[in-house]
Amino acid sequence: MDLLNFMYSNTLSRTTSAAVLDVLMAADKFEVMSCIRYCSRMLGLMPMTCESALLYLDLPSNILTLDAIQPLVDTAKLFLATHYRDITKFADELLNLPLAGIEAVLSSDDLQMPSEDVVFEFVLKWARIHYPKIEDRKDVLEARLGRLIRFPYMSSRKLKKVLTCNDFHPDFASNVVLEALFYKAETPYRQRSLAAQDAGTTYSRLVERAYKLRHVKVVEFALPRPRCVVYLDLKKEECAQFFPNARIYSQAFPLGEQWFFLSARCNMDQQNASHCFGLFLAVQFKGSVSLHVDYEFAARSKSTEEYISRCKGDYTFTAGKAVGYRNLFGIPWTAFIADDSHFFIKGLLHLRAELTIRQ
Repeated sequence: MDLLNFMYSNTLSRTTSAAVLDVLMAADKFEVMSCIRYCSRMLGLMPMTCESALLYLDLPSNILTLDAIQPLVDTAKLFLATHYRDITKFADELLNLPLAGIEAVLSSDDLQMPSEDVVFEFVLKWARIHYPKIEDRKDVLEARLGRLIRFPYMSSRKLKKVLTCNDFHPDFASNVVLEALFYKAETPYRQRSLAAQDAGTTYSRLVERAYKLRHVKVVEFALPRPRCVVYLDLKKEECAQFFPNARIYSQAFPLGEQWFFLSARCNMDQQNASHCFGLFLAVQFKGSVSLHVDYEFAARSKSTEEYISRCKGDYTFTAGKAVGYRNLFGIPWTAFIADDSHFFIKGLLHLRAELTIRQ
């Protein structure tokens, strides 16, 4: 009756989302496109909740593909992605979401989590809960959820786990790991070019998310001594957000049998009592182990575009200890972040750390 009344009056008396959704279903059944568009607009103007967003995403596939419904579907996906942006904070709620809701959240470029490794582990946990049969789980991971994991931004130790994980079809696991390794091997310029081409596609696997732990590129050497060269790039806008006392951490990277990480921060220069840019190195091991390491920090200069050493030294690491320089560039924060700064090249700060373990 609501549909018939609409066909004569072009209005609806129903005002709740559930009632309007019922009319939309009836309008689809009888192919009344004008009513479908009207209901979609009405629902889009109503306050969105997690429950209503999931309800819209659970509509039959023949309705979800209609052009008139796409603005409502996009709004529902954006709402869920924004609401659950920090997946570590809402982990328990997210584990109870249906497949359509999880896909909406994991499709977002703005997810906040320590690293893509966390996304990988979360997806496995969710899939094991909702798809207890191994074959069903393999199928949904390959066809749906696996496409939303950004494997090129996972650590090498997690990529090794992908290859041995029974939850994936072997061919799918091999393909995504190879794609990730080839991407990691590209030059930074080529990586940015590939990511730009991938942006806006249905599965943006090459676009970097808003990770709490920043991605690094690592080159390892085994001989004559365990050694690695680590590259960390930071955007100028994220460096500006460090002021007055914030910091970021890099993803952990291996050297020998230990895992290290970098920390960039804004801190006070104790000599000049002014803010400045600092860079520090720490190790993740626990217990009474000690490790002697030679290290060198370098940064690219705008004038030469070459890496120039800023400091070097050696340090014996024990649990909970870090080494670094509170004022890496020897200048105040205002000069470091200024428009004419010598250290930002096309909006990027390029840092390099070289580590060698002493035998």
